[in-house]
Amino acid sequence: MDNWLKTSVLMAAIVALFMVIGGMIGGKSGMLMALLFGGAMNVWAWWNSDQMVLRMYNAQEVDAQSAPEFYGLVAELAQRAGLPMPRVYVIHEEQPNAFATGRDPQHAAVAATAGIMRMLDYRELRGVMAHELAHVQHRDTLLSTVSATMAGAISALANFAMWFGGRDENGEPVGLLPRLAVGLLAPLAASLIQMAISRAREFEADRGGAAISGDPLALASALQKIEYYAQGIAMPTAQAHPETAQMMIINPLSGEGLAGLFRTHPETAERIARLHDIARGVG
Repeated sequence: MDNWLKTSVLMAAIVALFMVIGGMIGGKSGMLMALLFGGAMNVWAWWNSDQMVLRMYNAQEVDAQSAPEFYGLVAELAQRAGLPMPRVYVIHEEQPNAFATGRDPQHAAVAATAGIMRMLDYRELRGVMAHELAHVQHRDTLLSTVSATMAGAISALANFAMWFGGRDENGEPVGLLPRLAVGLLAPLAASLIQMAISRAREFEADRGGAAISGDPLALASALQKIEYYAQGIAMPTAQAHPETAQMMIINPLSGEGLAGLFRTHPETAERIARLHDIARGVG
């Protein structure tokens, strides 16, 4: 199945979860309210996705004067990709990581941590930023933010349903067991759907980044380094906002207790193997 078709099916599943929880809280009218609420949240995320995440990470915008090498690297890659120049940000955290955000290529931003710029050489950093620009090119930046927003909203609605209950379409109170099931299983299902969306898009961004940079082995080398170092360096902002983990090039929470049980990204070894296949002309 095409990745965009898979993604559309998964997003429809998130909307369906909204409607199930809404139906538990208020019957048919609750389903309609939940659907409207989900639509409103999508519109809000569409308009505010970039600034919301950048503020969350206290990202600092840079330009050709304040960060000439990094800014120039992004400018060169954006030109190769045929993209408008995105805004460029630095996040003052030590874990090596990077992400892209924004509702479309005309309103995109890319960000990298201070740690990744110290840890990678120029060629590897170029591979990473090409990957992020591929997300912009494929409009994954909007999709990832909307899925994160919807997953968070589902968790909030599920908690409300579990603790405060609701009434079915006949006006009868919803029993404790169904409330507990929704409260526990709906957020888990939303997270699993969100992770499936993220994994599908990461493979495509690796492929697209390799095409933009013309150097798939640079990205493969960068992923290997990031995976190794990220295991031992915490990313406090990602810990405080785990819903944003799927936006990063490598899961910033990998290996941290229960978070390690649920992967937001494909296995790094598989990503590297695919990049080596692309370099050999077989991918």
